[in-house]
Amino acid sequence: MSGVDVERTFTVASTPEGVTEYLRDFARAEQWDPGTVTCTRLDDGPVEVGSRWRNVSTFLGRKTELVYELTRDDASGLRFVGTNDTATSTDDISITAGSAPGTTKISYHAHLDFRGIAKLGAPVAKLALEKLGNDTEKNLIRVLGDVR
Repeated sequence: MSGVDVERTFTVASTPEGVTEYLRDFARAEQWDPGTVTCTRLDDGPVEVGSRWRNVSTFLGRKTELVYELTRDDASGLRFVGTNDTATSTDDISITAGSAPGTTKISYHAHLDFRGIAKLGAPVAKLALEKLGNDTEKNLIRVLGDVR
């Protein structure tokens, strides 16, 4: 096993437009991703496909740095792909109107691919990512409840 997948689907008390606008700027991961220590934009101008961020996170007690790029930004969601020497992380975020007015259904799929010797850590990473997924879901529900 060299790849790890974590998926969550939940509803937040915000509009799809507000959710998309908020999540589009990956620097805001500092506010909702419990693993993120810093996330800094690497380019200027409007956030669009091709925009990049340097994300420093702690994972399994170690700091790791990935450069993320926004690779999809359309009406149905966003995709961020982060890379470093040992891993590629792909975050697919589907955003649709919720069943109640003013709500949004979010499906968050994180896929982490390990390279080289890092592949050996995949089973342990799966357990850690499941917990991180639970904490991230709680944080997104809290943070996005204030976005309109």
